[in-house]
Amino acid sequence: MRMGGIGAWGAGPRWRIRHGLGGPWGPVARARRGDVPAAVLILLSDRPMHGYQVIQELENRSGGAWRVSPGSVYPTLQFLEEEGLISGQEVEGRRVYSLTEAGRARVDAIRQAGQPAPWEEVAAEGDQPLGILRRAAFQLVAAAMQVSQAGSRDQVDRAVAILDEARRKLYAILAEDTAS
Repeated sequence: MRMGGIGAWGAGPRWRIRHGLGGPWGPVARARRGDVPAAVLILLSDRPMHGYQVIQELENRSGGAWRVSPGSVYPTLQFLEEEGLISGQEVEGRRVYSLTEAGRARVDAIRQAGQPAPWEEVAAEGDQPLGILRRAAFQLVAAAMQVSQAGSRDQVDRAVAILDEARRKLYAILAEDTAS
């Protein structure tokens, strides 16, 4: 049962206008990974948390496949609070969020819909060819960034040559005759 909007959490055009669905990996990858509100609500049904705990818990529950940024989580927390689904209070210098009655009802509706938790979908996606390639590409980019920040000029030049070679080899794979 779909409650409207994106996923089972019922956000409408306001969320899409504010946060969008695009991204470097295309709309499908963003939409599947974009159910942060449902994930936050389900996490908060376990216990109250602050934003950083939400980020850590999503990464842990997805087996590291879903690394949600603070730029995704904190606006989501604000949105859910504005919608009356969660409430926040200051505890030891941090804003800790918990579900409201409306939030508990939304989580119940999500669970009754029988959908897997968003982090389970992301973890399963990571085992698919696109997920495997995406993970390798992100690791390559991270390594290149480290060389650019800490490497000597010679090391940067060698890294550029390796990246150029890798790009050529990837295009060569696409150019192969797959009919044989």
